[in-house]
Amino acid sequence: MPKRLATVLVVGLGRFGGAAALELNRLGHQVHAIEKDPAVAAEFTGRLRRVVVADGSRPAALDEVKAGNCDHAIVGIGFSVEASVLAVANLADAGIPTIWAKAMSPEHGRILSRIGAHRVIHPEAETGSRVAHLVGGRMLDYIEFDDGFAIVKMSPPQETIGFTLAQSDIRRKYGVTVVGVKSAGRDFVHAQPDTKVAGHDTLIVSGPTVLIERFAARP
Repeated sequence: MPKRLATVLVVGLGRFGGAAALELNRLGHQVHAIEKDPAVAAEFTGRLRRVVVADGSRPAALDEVKAGNCDHAIVGIGFSVEASVLAVANLADAGIPTIWAKAMSPEHGRILSRIGAHRVIHPEAETGSRVAHLVGGRMLDYIEFDDGFAIVKMSPPQETIGFTLAQSDIRRKYGVTVVGVKSAGRDFVHAQPDTKVAGHDTLIVSGPTVLIERFAARP
């Protein structure tokens, strides 16, 4: 059965909200948006299902887009903590099942959680942490979960090149698991014991954050 596409309301079309809205639209979801700045709203008109020029922190704006009929809402307001809090509170009152909200500080995030945001995003902090793992190392991408577990995309350490995963015995030596290998010009393949690693390959590796960092630091 195909996955049901969702109706999503995005409040605030700044860099965060705008990027989320366009990607959701590309994925086929029905995206409605509220943006206070007419010039910014004009940039998205015709690219989303509906764009309303209004103050997203006001209940009247939510009524205009029938916010209560949406499956999800994303609050990307970044110019005012007060406006962000009011928008989340009004969305919660409207009964939207899932509310995602951008926070500009840890304190802001705690308030958003208390008043109804189901997921709070700290884009600057999360991006900064992610970049710190990527700078100067062999990691090409990095995703860390709350429980100290990470999945990374990385170039292979020298000791793995020219050997199969069984021969390298990475899991026993380092406590991490190679879950996939991507060779240039070829499709991604799930890792098998007989998968041979080449120098130009990209590895997808999962495991505890500390052990992932130790493995990625190998020459």
